[in-house]
Amino acid sequence: MQGDSGLTPAAVYRAVLLAFGLVVAGLIFRALATLLLALLIVVVLAIPLAATATRLQRLRVPRALGAALALVLGLALLGGLIVAIVPAFSNEINQLVKSLPGIVDSLRHQLGHLTGRSATQIGQQLQRFVDGYTQHPSKLLGPVASIGLSVAGGLAAVVIVLLTALYTAIQPAPLVDGLARLVPPSRRHVARRILVRLREAYLGWFRGLIIGMLVLGLLTYFALRLAGIGYAAFFAILTAVAIIVPYFGALASSIPPILFGLAISPGKGLVVALIYLGIHQIEGNVVEPLVMARAVKLHPAAVAVGVVAVERLFGFVGLFVAVPILASVKILVEELWIRPLEASSLEATKQAPLAVVHSEPEPVGERENPS
Repeated sequence: MQGDSGLTPAAVYRAVLLAFGLVVAGLIFRALATLLLALLIVVVLAIPLAATATRLQRLRVPRALGAALALVLGLALLGGLIVAIVPAFSNEINQLVKSLPGIVDSLRHQLGHLTGRSATQIGQQLQRFVDGYTQHPSKLLGPVASIGLSVAGGLAAVVIVLLTALYTAIQPAPLVDGLARLVPPSRRHVARRILVRLREAYLGWFRGLIIGMLVLGLLTYFALRLAGIGYAAFFAILTAVAIIVPYFGALASSIPPILFGLAISPGKGLVVALIYLGIHQIEGNVVEPLVMARAVKLHPAAVAVGVVAVERLFGFVGLFVAVPILASVKILVEELWIRPLEASSLEATKQAPLAVVHSEPEPVGERENPS
């Protein structure tokens, strides 16, 4: 029976070892993906610090001091922005929370008019959704219980990443030389060219991101204020932060203000939708091409598909560096595959005419059959 079924002990052992190997490979891939993501974040932060330190070094400022000053200045600007925004932001959040029941009730009636369903039916559906959490507190206790650990772990990770980025910016040469020495000497010029291109792409993305956040945040704030929409500061900050995630962040940031405007009236909802449509047209046709796309040079379709792939591979945190990841993939493909392929094709094209010219025709007499 054993011979008929073909199920031998050796086959069972091989199947078990194959399953074990696949599980181990999956675990190793997750660990490597997390490590690569952390390294990329460190590099993205270290490059602007190193660039600032290099400029200060030309003014006879020690490199270590210049990198530290750049980090302190960046943190100070971020802290100052938070201090300037948080009072108005928290005030609007408190007002929004207090008026949320009225907004939800108004939105319920507006959706009832638009969908043709009664407000009572919509209210019952919302109530069932809320009861699913209030009657089962375990759905909320799980995330709440892990918030403390998540915040502590996140703060520790931020401190480690910042310190590592600072040390990398102070002495980038050993790391660059070490990476170049991983390849054969004949290919080290290619490795250095790749590193230079990656540095330019990351710097371009970082500059474009900062400028885009400022431009879109200010445009959103003033446009919503002119339209008479409340909580303009909250929605503007949400829009500015959300553009870190290309395309999908812009779409997600437009939903809350549109719903808020719809709660006031259908006309207000339409106005807010038009505002966000115009703002993101400016982002896609002015900010992106003029600032970010010059250095990154990624097709919009590739970015849209790539963001989804990055989220699946690296999780939610990967979305914040999705553009550098996609730019890295593009540069590596161009340098390691497309450029050598084009070079070999060009070399073959140049040698083909030479072979034709130097080939001598066979004499006619020798081609004739002597018989």
